[in-house]
Amino acid sequence: MTQVRLSGIQKDFGKTPCIKNLNLEIKSGEFMVFVGPSGCGKSTMLRLIAGLEQVTAGTIHFDEEQVERLSPSNRKIAMVFQSYALYPHMKVFENIAFGLKLAGGGDEVKDKVMEVARMLQIEELLERLPKQLSGGQRQRVAIGRALVREPRVFLLDEPLSNLDASLRVETRLEIAKLHHKLKETTMVYVTHDQIEAMTLADRICVLRDGIIEQVGTPAELYEKPETLFVARFIGSPTMNTLGGEHAAKFDAKTIGIRPEDLEVAPADATSSSWEGKVIHIENIGSDVYVYADIKAEHPLLLRQGKMVGQKIGDDVRIMRQPGATVHRFDADGKSIGPAQTD
Repeated sequence: MTQVRLSGIQKDFGKTPCIKNLNLEIKSGEFMVFVGPSGCGKSTMLRLIAGLEQVTAGTIHFDEEQVERLSPSNRKIAMVFQSYALYPHMKVFENIAFGLKLAGGGDEVKDKVMEVARMLQIEELLERLPKQLSGGQRQRVAIGRALVREPRVFLLDEPLSNLDASLRVETRLEIAKLHHKLKETTMVYVTHDQIEAMTLADRICVLRDGIIEQVGTPAELYEKPETLFVARFIGSPTMNTLGGEHAAKFDAKTIGIRPEDLEVAPADATSSSWEGKVIHIENIGSDVYVYADIKAEHPLLLRQGKMVGQKIGDDVRIMRQPGATVHRFDADGKSIGPAQTD
């Protein structure tokens, strides 16, 4: 098991800083996910850990070994890229075994390849060429080629982005199962998809503009966002955020409330939090999303059950669910804690 410690990491491209004095500890055997919008520095961070980019300043430790000046081959890492990068003229077995053979794996090569193939459930594919595989199968072969090297740190750079929706879900499950089998392997995963981050990670590192916004478990980020950026980024659908007089009632610059924490007030309700008009309804089967214009910067979004009695144009009163959290943020977008609600 390997702990990864990043201290004072700075990465500049020319005169442009990309990573800015970043400090992070990835625990031994942890599944850490870097998530954030395009250009936030998440893939650069992965490449710095791998040794594919050199730090401008700062240190990287694998346990007690300082590695930021070591070549990738000397760090004992394995990396899976967005593109599968398989050798088209080699069968699956040869693709997986290639790195081992280069390293002089000897008689144990076949045993290691078969062990990984069984783990990834691709034994029946070993005699096929990459062109005979689906996208999900190719990605599993790419993962197998990395795993067979028994890395100290396993790095994955948006490995699902080239797959269609159904294959993303299927392969995401395979990666989750793989993590449970490889409890002693530290895994670092990059994605722009917060659903992937929430469903896979032990902890998530949310990045924006080369700095860390928050690090925590999926539940911590969802229930206790430390910044307005994290509040808006984590969660699907996104958190409702309101400013102006709506926030002033709670002594805040901005407030946030999750769509599932709101409901349409029944006709006999004696009070409500907001009044508005239904402007759009989305029925996705398992849920119905109701958008209401409350004369704020953005419509208020309610996540309702399968059946709703409203239609576009209806006037509605909206109330908070019992126990709903109203998140409060200051003018700098920093959390000032939840509001005291009834």
